[in-house]
Amino acid sequence: MPDFDLPVHLLNLEQTAWQAIRAGTLTTDHAAAAQDAITAFAADGGHDRYEVEMALKWAVRHGP
Repeated sequence: MPDFDLPVHLLNLEQTAWQAIRAGTLTTDHAAAAQDAITAFAADGGHDRYEVEMALKWAVRHGP
């Protein structure tokens, strides 16, 4: 998996989403905001969106 310098706002969005998923309170608005931010970061950096999302989920769910 590629190593990305993930911005804090992406980490915060994913952390909030992960907490909401575990609590059963994730909304479609929050999920869409996280996906939009991931897509924008990937496009701006010329990265594959799926690889960015995997790296982000790994960072949030498993820590550094």
